[in-house]
This record gives sequence, C-alpha cells and structure tokens, in this order.
Amino acid sequence: MLPLPIFAFALSAVACALVWRLDIGNSRARGFFTAACAVIALGALLTGMRFGYGLEQIIAIQRTAPILKGPLIYLGFAALTRPAISFRHLAALHLSITGLAALLPQLIPQLRPGLDLLIVLSDLTYASLLLWLWRQGSDRLIYASLEAVRGLWHWMLGSAAILAVSLVFNTWIAISFAMQRPDNAVELISYGSVLLVLVAIFAIVVFSRRKEGYSQSNGQSVAQANGRAPRPEVEDGSVELEQAARALLMQSQLYLDKDLTLDRLAKRLHVPARSLSKAINQTQHMNLSKYVNGFRAEHAAGLFWRPVRLASLPSRISRGL
Repeated sequence: MLPLPIFAFALSAVACALVWRLDIGNSRARGFFTAACAVIALGALLTGMRFGYGLEQIIAIQRTAPILKGPLIYLGFAALTRPAISFRHLAALHLSITGLAALLPQLIPQLRPGLDLLIVLSDLTYASLLLWLWRQGSDRLIYASLEAVRGLWHWMLGSAAILAVSLVFNTWIAISFAMQRPDNAVELISYGSVLLVLVAIFAIVVFSRRKEGYSQSNGQSVAQANGRAPRPEVEDGSVELEQAARALLMQSQLYLDKDLTLDRLAKRLHVPARSLSKAINQTQHMNLSKYVNGFRAEHAAGLFWRPVRLASLPSRISRGL
C-alpha cells in the first residue's frame, strides 16, 4: 500500500505549484510561502519513506523538517509588512534561531529527544505571531498588491489555525512516542499530513478565487465615496491627504496598475503609508483596497458606456437632419 504521507507529498507538490502561481505583488513573500509548502512536502515524503519503507537513515532530516514550516509561513506574511532592508534583518534572525535549533540536536545526540518539544514550541510561537500580525488589520500588508490584501489577511488567520492544528497533532505524536506507542504516532502523522495539506490547498484555491472577484464584488464608485461625509473625529490633515490621493489617482490613472500597493501610493504622495491608510479610513469609511476599486469601477463604467454613446451617434445625426 502507498503510505498516506506519500499521498500528502503529492498534494504538497500541487500546493507548491499553486502558491508559485499566485500574484500577490511581492516576490519575497511568494518565495517564502512556496518554501513552506516545499518543506511540508519534504517532511511528508521523508515520513512516508521512513515509516512506510523502513528507511531509518533519514530520521535526522525527517524529524527536523517540521521545525521550518512555521518560520517560513510567518516570514512570508512579514515580507508584506516591512521594507526590504528591515525584512532581511528579521528573516536572518528567525532563520538563524530556527537553524540553530534544528542543528544542535544533530551535533549533540543527547538533545535529540527534545526535538518533538522544539516542533511543538515552533508551532505555538509562530501561530501566536501570525495571530498578533493579523490583529493589526489588513492595511498592515502595505507591500501586497491591493487586490490581494483582503484575501491575504484572511489567509493569515487560516495559517495561524493550520499551525494550531499542527500543534495539537505534534503534541499528541510526542505523547504517543513518550508512552512507547509508535503505531499510534505513525497513524497520527499520516492523517495529520493529509489533513494539513488538504486544508492548505483549499485555502489557496479560495484565496485565488476571492482575489479574482474582489475588484468586481467590492468595487464602489467614486461618486458614492464622494457622497459620504467625513467623521467628526477626523484628524487634522486627513481630508487634505485623501483629496491629494484622489487627485493623484485621477490624474495619473495609477489605479489601473494591478501591482499597486499602499506603500507605492504613499511614496508618490511623500507621506507615511500608515497616515495615508488612516486618512482614507477616517474620511471614506473604507480601506484603501476598496477605495482604489472605486476608481476602477468608475473607469470600467466609462469604458462600457462610451461605445453605447458612439453607437447612438449616427441615429442622432439622422434625426437632426
């Protein structure tokens, strides 16, 4: 029989291909997400080879691979929140700590029994970090394309949930090994691998569909945005900043750029990204993604009606004659 982890490996390979094709406006983030899927795939393959075919020589790599998935997922989302230089320092810190934690048990055999605990701590740490990042709001993802922001924000919460489920399974597996019940541990590893990958693929497919339809389903006209009165607690300068953003978008048609991000728009206005996001939230009662989609919807409506007006022109001329 084909071991279930081998099936999970095949699903993980599909997930890697789907993630690599995602257009989220940031190649660094996409690379880390793809690497996380690759690590999950490698772990599933090695698990199947070890427990399905008795290859105990790969135990060192098989037991350390799960430690990497949490940091890689977190760094993928962190890449959407920080400039390149700051992110490189953050990535170096997390990858160094993770690499050291994975390497020490290989160099010091006495530490190997603690690998299961390290995996559990990794899942707990990075599930908590993702939840903390999610609570800061979707506008924190200033280096993602605007169409992808809302979907990524939901996907972040889903990733934290996936790591939480992984935490439960890994804790259960560690207890099974500690109680000298390896058969139960192998069964948990098999079903946990398949469940994890199926949930990941489902999240990727849902995210892709939401991203494609987001601009259509959530686009609002600029006229509707104009009709909303500013809130009484609008901070000084917010109205002027929103008007400057509106003028820039109208004059340059920057909203047509599918890779537009909050950070790029803020740089064009020479203001901090957080200030621009706050100004639009306070004056228009919406986030930047929906605000820009309003301009796109207005532009699309103009393209739709223009041929209709031109087509009716000959009949108007003939009636006039």
